[in-house]
Amino acid sequence: MRRLGLDEWSGLVMLAVCVGVGSPVMFGLVEPDIPVPVWMGLFVVTLGAALGAVAEWGRPSRRWTAYGIAVAAGWGVVATAPRAGMLPILLVVIASLGPEAVRLPVNLLVVALNTAVITLTVSRVRDGLVEPLTAGVFYGLIQIATTFSVTAVLREQQHRRELTRAHVELRAASLLLAGSARTAERLRISRELHDLLGHQLTVLTLELEAARHRAGDPAREHVERAGRVAREVLADVRDTVSALRAEPAADLAAALRDVGRDIPGLDVTVEVGEDVEVNEEQTAALVRAVQEIITNALRHAYARELGVTIVRDGDAIRLTAADDGQGARDVVPGNGLRGLAERFAALGGEIAYDGGAGFRVTARMPAR
Repeated sequence: MRRLGLDEWSGLVMLAVCVGVGSPVMFGLVEPDIPVPVWMGLFVVTLGAALGAVAEWGRPSRRWTAYGIAVAAGWGVVATAPRAGMLPILLVVIASLGPEAVRLPVNLLVVALNTAVITLTVSRVRDGLVEPLTAGVFYGLIQIATTFSVTAVLREQQHRRELTRAHVELRAASLLLAGSARTAERLRISRELHDLLGHQLTVLTLELEAARHRAGDPAREHVERAGRVAREVLADVRDTVSALRAEPAADLAAALRDVGRDIPGLDVTVEVGEDVEVNEEQTAALVRAVQEIITNALRHAYARELGVTIVRDGDAIRLTAADDGQGARDVVPGNGLRGLAERFAALGGEIAYDGGAGFRVTARMPAR
C-alpha cells in the first residue's frame, strides 16, 4: 500500500479545515439563505471540484474546468451563508489551490473576485463599511500570501525535479563513457599484443622450424621443445587477446544501481540475475532504459518507489520495471520511450508498456 506523503497529509488537513468551517451550517447552528440540502449539495460540489482541480491524473483542460466550478460554487456557498463566521476561509483554500491548476494572473484574478464576494457578503450582516472592508482586506491578504507561497513551493519542486532528471542523465552518460573508455583501452592493448608479441613469436616459430631441419639429431630435440614452447606462448597471447575483447564493458548491476542512487523522493531498487551476461551494446541499452524509466517516474508518474529487475529468460534477457505512481490508461510513448523501443529493436528485442496499476515497462532482447 502506498504511504501518504506530506502533500497528501496537507491536502487532508485542508479538507478537514473546509469541512470544519462549513460545520455550523451542516449541524443546523446557522441558517443559510437557501434550503440546507441545496446548500450542502453546493458545498459538496465545491469540495469535489477543488479535489479534481489538483488531481495529478487530471488533464489540464479538465483541471481548469474543475477549478472554475470550485470557484463559482465556493462563491455560492459563502454568499448564501453570511452568518457562518469563518466560512470565507473556504475561498482562501480555493485560492491556494490555484497555482496547481491555472496560471498566476488568473489565480490573482480569482483572489480579487473572492475578496469582492467576501466583502459584499460581510456587508449584508454588518452595518457600515469598516467591518466589510476590514474583512475583505484581511482575507485578501491571506489569499495573496498563500497563493505566492504555494507558487514558490511548486516552482522549487519543479526545479528540483528538473535537476534530478539532469543528474540521472549525467550519471548514465558518465557510466556509458567510462564503459567506452575501458573498451577502447582493452582494444588498444589487444592490438599491441597482437602486433608486437604475436608477430615476434610467429617469427620465432618459423626460425625454430627452419633450424629443426638444418640441425643435427642432438640439437633437433631441443629445437623441437623450444618450438612447442613458442607455439604455446603464442596460443596464450591469442587467448588473452580474445578474453580482453570479450570481457563485459562494466558490472551491469553496479552500473544500474549507480544510475538510480540517492534520487530525492524516489526509492529505486535494482536486481540483476547472476546468469545475466551482456556486451557493451546491451549494457548501453539497459542503462538508457533505466535512465528513461526513472525520468518518466519523476516527471509523469509522481512515484515514490521503483523496482527494476533484469533476468535471463531462456534465450533472452528480460527487463521489468514497475513503479507505484498514478499510471495511465492510454500510454502515449514520447520521444524517450520511442527511442528505447528503437534501441531494443536494433538489438533484436522489443518493449511493452502497461499503465493499469502504476506504470510497468517490460523489455526483452536476445541473450549473448
